[in-house]
Amino acid sequence: MNTPTLGTPRFPSPLTRTISDDIRIPQRIEVGADPGYLFELAGPRAQLFFDPAQTRAGIVTCGGLCPGLNNVIRSLFFELHHGYGVREVLGFRGGYQGLDPLRGAAPVVMSTEFVDDIHQEGGTVLGTSRGPVDTVVAVDNLMRRGVNLLFTIGGDGTLRGGNELFQEAQRRGYPLAVVGIPKTVDNDVAFVSRTFGYYTAVEEAAKVLKCAHTEAHSVLNGIALVKLMGRNAGFIAGGATVASQDVNFCLIPEVPFVLDGAGGLLAALERRIVERAHAVIVVAEGAGQQLIEATAEQRDASGNPKLKDIGLFLREKIEAHFKAAQIPATLRYFDPNYIIRSVPADAEDSMLCDLFARHAAHAAMAGKTGVVIGILHDRFIHVPIELLPQQKKCLDPAGPAWRAVLAATGQAERFE
Repeated sequence: MNTPTLGTPRFPSPLTRTISDDIRIPQRIEVGADPGYLFELAGPRAQLFFDPAQTRAGIVTCGGLCPGLNNVIRSLFFELHHGYGVREVLGFRGGYQGLDPLRGAAPVVMSTEFVDDIHQEGGTVLGTSRGPVDTVVAVDNLMRRGVNLLFTIGGDGTLRGGNELFQEAQRRGYPLAVVGIPKTVDNDVAFVSRTFGYYTAVEEAAKVLKCAHTEAHSVLNGIALVKLMGRNAGFIAGGATVASQDVNFCLIPEVPFVLDGAGGLLAALERRIVERAHAVIVVAEGAGQQLIEATAEQRDASGNPKLKDIGLFLREKIEAHFKAAQIPATLRYFDPNYIIRSVPADAEDSMLCDLFARHAAHAAMAGKTGVVIGILHDRFIHVPIELLPQQKKCLDPAGPAWRAVLAATGQAERFE
């Protein structure tokens, strides 16, 4: 797998420990299996494409919040500033809108004082937004400001937008290294075994589940319904379920389910209530979309289809079912997603953020461009952005993670 580059590196690196471009990490490591793609190992190179003393970098954060954004910003600045001696680092405000001088505020010139304690707070000190930017206008702005490196921190839409900026700069012959750092609490980016913020989200979600279990267990026939993040993948719902060990039903996008009939969810829930007098249900936001009456498709500013609210839908169906069955029940509904994604990163994610950021800085200084920093087999890699749409990462219903969920909940493999 060839990594896009701006050209032959020509400046010696100030870093003493470096690696070769020739080292490759296979996509799959099972003996006897097709190795799949062979990715370039990420890390500092002996030769740089940019002269640090003449280099200006830019950082932009886009999309929804995620624990660890400020950690990434801080570590990026410190690696560029202390590690390489880069001339200046600009923080573009308000997501991609900040790349358009007519739509966003002027960028902040970052300093050690500016980033000093930002890692202790959730959110992003640079602000964020959803939606694209006019690539012609954005590249005009980057060229005018003399930005040579652009770090885009965000999800699929952000990374695709970064690739468009790289392509526009290439068409103009302007040497702009665009390096993406994948950001999603959903943990659903291909070629990234774990995204920063995921473990923090699971930890916070598990705390909510503990409270939900207490609520359900404290009243007769108590039912706690908790909706968690996960548009297309059930990693947070599954991870929090296993972490808490208090969940009885876990519903994820990868495993369709039905509500009615002897094998449906409502019948299983009724049996649980009759036998144990309480239950905790976790549902990922993208689960069960086929159950809700279809409406004209709407999309958010990032181009993602707007999901129908499975949490409110299930609450209504569960309450109606127990009323019709004449079984008294008390349902508590929890939707903690904005709280979970807004907290500071935990220790594990803080370390992961630092590594993502430093590898991104190394890649950009060496002239790598149109790439995302991935991680496979505990090795950081360079992933061409164009590969990301070709593969989707989901929780495998036949894999060990889902088997762990089934063991923890005791639920049927499928409700059908």
